[in-house]
Amino acid sequence: MRQIALSSETDWDGWRQAARRLVLAGIEPAELSWAVGAEPDPLPEASGTFNVSRALVSLASVAFQAREPERFGLLYTLVWRSHAGEKLLEDADDPDLHLARRMALAVRADAHRMRTNLRFLPVDDGARFLGWYAPAHFVLEANAQLIARRFPDLAFSIVTPDGAAHWDGSALLFGSGLRHAEDDEALAAWWDRHGAALLGQAAAGTSVPEAEDLDEIPRPPDQPALGPVVLRAGSDPALIRAAKDAAACQRCPLFGPATQMVFGEGPADSAVMFVGEQPGDQEDVIGRPFVGPAGQMMDRAMEEAGIDRRTVYVTNSVKHFKFIQRGRRRIHQTPEVPEIQACGGWLDIERDRVQPRLLVLMGGTAARAVAGRAVTISRERGRPFELPDGQTAFVTVHPSYLLRLPDAGSKAREYAAFVRDLQAVRAILDAG
Repeated sequence: MRQIALSSETDWDGWRQAARRLVLAGIEPAELSWAVGAEPDPLPEASGTFNVSRALVSLASVAFQAREPERFGLLYTLVWRSHAGEKLLEDADDPDLHLARRMALAVRADAHRMRTNLRFLPVDDGARFLGWYAPAHFVLEANAQLIARRFPDLAFSIVTPDGAAHWDGSALLFGSGLRHAEDDEALAAWWDRHGAALLGQAAAGTSVPEAEDLDEIPRPPDQPALGPVVLRAGSDPALIRAAKDAAACQRCPLFGPATQMVFGEGPADSAVMFVGEQPGDQEDVIGRPFVGPAGQMMDRAMEEAGIDRRTVYVTNSVKHFKFIQRGRRRIHQTPEVPEIQACGGWLDIERDRVQPRLLVLMGGTAARAVAGRAVTISRERGRPFELPDGQTAFVTVHPSYLLRLPDAGSKAREYAAFVRDLQAVRAILDAG
C-alpha cells in the first residue's frame, strides 16, 4: 500500500496536488494510506489534467477541515469516482457523499460556534487582543482569515489546543498552541510567559481554502459575537418579552453577584429542549447558554449523535450563575431548591412557548426543576417518562460531569455513554 503524507491536518494544497497526480496515474483509493507527518512514498509521475465539479471541490474543501482521520481517503474516493464519470452529486443516498456532507456540516457548525463564542481580552497593555478556544474540528486557520479580514487594523492572537494564529495587521502567522486555559486570568498569565516566544516561532501562510464570508454582526473585540443563532432564538414574541423581563429578575439573591440573566436560545418550534443546571463562568460573561467547556463538550457529543445544535432549544433551570469568589476566580456552586423554584416561572414560559415533544434533563438540578422531585440520575437515566402535563422527559448526565472525571479512561467511557444517550434522544425524535 502506498503511503501519502501531508504536512499538516489542514494541508489542502498538498492533498490536492497528491490527489491530482494519483488520479492521473490510475491509483485506486484502496491502494492508498493517508497520514500527517509520516514518511511518504514518492508520488507517481503523471501528466495531463481533469476536471471536478465546482460543487464537489467546495464540499471537499470544507469537509477537509473535519477532525476525522478517514477524511483524506474519503475525499480522494469522491474525486476518483467523479473522474470515472459517476454523477455523485445527483445521488443524495450515496454513502460516501452522505458522509462527506455530514463532515462539512459539522465543520460549518463548529466554525460558526467558534466565531460566535470567541471573546478576546487585551494583553501587552492593550496592543494585542488574545482569545482561546477549543474547536471540535480544524477550523482555526479559516476563522483566523475571516477575523483578520473583518478587523484588519486589530492585532490579535487566537490560541487553541491545535495551534495559534497571530495577526499583526499585515501577515497571518501560525505557531504552537495551548492544551487548556481555565479562565482569562490563566490565559493572560500564560501569554505573559510565552507570548513573545510564540510570535518568534510562528510561520507565515496557510494552505487552508479561502473561508466563507462572516455572518456575524460587527462587535467590539472584547465582546462575544451576536450571530444568527442568537437572533433565531427570538422568533416567538412571547419568548422575546420573557427574555427582556427576565433580564431584570430579582426573584432570588443570585441576581446580585451574577453578571446577567442567561435565557434560553434556539428555534421556538424545536421538537426537543435541552435543560441544564445553570450558566457557568463563560456563559455569565457572554450571556448565552452552553458556550463554555461543558457546552463545547455537549456540542461534540451532539454532532457524534447526529443532532444539529442549531435545531434544538437549549436552556437552564436556573438563569443566574451561582458561585463563590476565590481570588479572581469564580467557583461554581450548586443551586438550592428555593433558587430552582424562583426560576421555575421562566422555564415554564419556555416550555409553554416551545412545546417540545421531548425534554432532555441534564443533571440532577434540571431533573428536579422539571419533575418536581429529587431524581437519581443512575436509576432513571436513559428511560423516557411522561410528565403530568403530557410532555416526555429523558434524563442524562450534565456534560460538566464529564469534565470533572479524574482519568482519561473514565472520561472516555462516560463520554461514550453520553453520546449513546443522545443517540437514543435522536431515535425518539425520529420515531415521531
